[in-house]
Amino acid sequence: MTISMREAGYEMGAKLTFHGGIHPYDGKDLSKDKPIREILPEGDLVYPVSQHIGAPAQPIVQKGDRVLTGQMIAQAAGFVSAPVFATVSGTVKAIEPRRVVTGDMVLSIVVENDGKYEEVEYDKVKPLPEMTKQEIRDRIAWAGIVGMGGAGFPTHVKLSPKDPDSIDYVIVNCAECEPYLTSDYRRMLEEPEKLIEGLKVSLALFDHATGILAVEDNKPECIKLLKNLTKDEERICVRVLRTKYPQGAERQLIYAATGRAIDSTMLPADAGCVVNNVDTVVAIHHAVNEGKPLMHRIVTVTGDAIADPCNFKVRIGTNYAELIEKAGGFVSEPEKIVSGGPMMGFGLFDLNVPTTKTASALLCLTHDEVSAMEPGPCIGCGRCVEVCPGRVVPSRLADYANNFNEEAFLKCNGMECCECGCCSFVCPAKRQLTQSIKSMRKLVLAKRKKR
Repeated sequence: MTISMREAGYEMGAKLTFHGGIHPYDGKDLSKDKPIREILPEGDLVYPVSQHIGAPAQPIVQKGDRVLTGQMIAQAAGFVSAPVFATVSGTVKAIEPRRVVTGDMVLSIVVENDGKYEEVEYDKVKPLPEMTKQEIRDRIAWAGIVGMGGAGFPTHVKLSPKDPDSIDYVIVNCAECEPYLTSDYRRMLEEPEKLIEGLKVSLALFDHATGILAVEDNKPECIKLLKNLTKDEERICVRVLRTKYPQGAERQLIYAATGRAIDSTMLPADAGCVVNNVDTVVAIHHAVNEGKPLMHRIVTVTGDAIADPCNFKVRIGTNYAELIEKAGGFVSEPEKIVSGGPMMGFGLFDLNVPTTKTASALLCLTHDEVSAMEPGPCIGCGRCVEVCPGRVVPSRLADYANNFNEEAFLKCNGMECCECGCCSFVCPAKRQLTQSIKSMRKLVLAKRKKR
């Protein structure tokens, strides 16, 4: 494929970015200098069978069964699905609906932890050069790996485009633009070799692709370390992105790193790109090079209400309340608790929910500034338009959404909204623009799915 002048210019080392965006307080100083701590769960482990986009996994254990760490307890129910593995040894206590961070009740496998952490014996794996492309994809599918940046799309599907030869770039999203989150930052600092090895596995699937480690410029230590480790890698480069939210959103990341643009009707593969999160790429390394399934993830527990903000290596299924306890508890009662970051996370009303494959952070704030705001009428300032990375008019789209005017919403490109929250953040009238637009987008997508 012909490389554009814009793409060629990227090799000169300029800081790369996209149109729009904002610079909120990032809160990363609370936890960025704290090394990752591995913790062991104490109570029951809860495994929702739907921790991904696609068909829910199907339980293959029954109440009363004894399971081991690393044992598959729910199998994939189709190509766009992902299996679930036990992360402790113990006894299946129940298979029943349990609440998850979104507030939904999801069928879950509950395992009573016996505290022994007895583990299965994993199959031996062949060296990467001896594996076929299909064997690599099969191993990733078996391991239950999904997009761990929040989307949860099964990774083996993403790595199976219709035309693998059309993929020019395999991009690792090292931006971590969401405020307060530092889990990817710590992973890059402490385990950069695993990240690079995981990228090499992905590159083995695409003969003509270049690997890009896309890092925001507020992480100079990571940039220096990754550049040094990849200086002799012909197929891997580090691209420095300008620090700005939402630099890590898929469309914005692709444009900033390659100069190629995609819209809501396209997949990254349509622009010759594959994008994966840092934790996802490390999980690929564990699956293909070590033969281990996805059982852990790094979770940032932070906020001004937390006694000891830090990053934990967490076994999937661990209760959120345990993470708060391991971080020293609350210094004061939080007004707001969010699963994820402040811009795109889910507000929680109950900490009795499990850590899942897509759980990146637990943010606890002493003040809920959003709830205290009183929305007023639009003053027509245009700030929402200036910061919108999707190049739409959020104030107008929110009006259409609030009036259930689907035709006008679609005519004004409402589906191009990436739900980043920039418009709500800058609105002087404190209108909940993103929330209104997001609700309408969900209605449109639900109708399309039915058709």
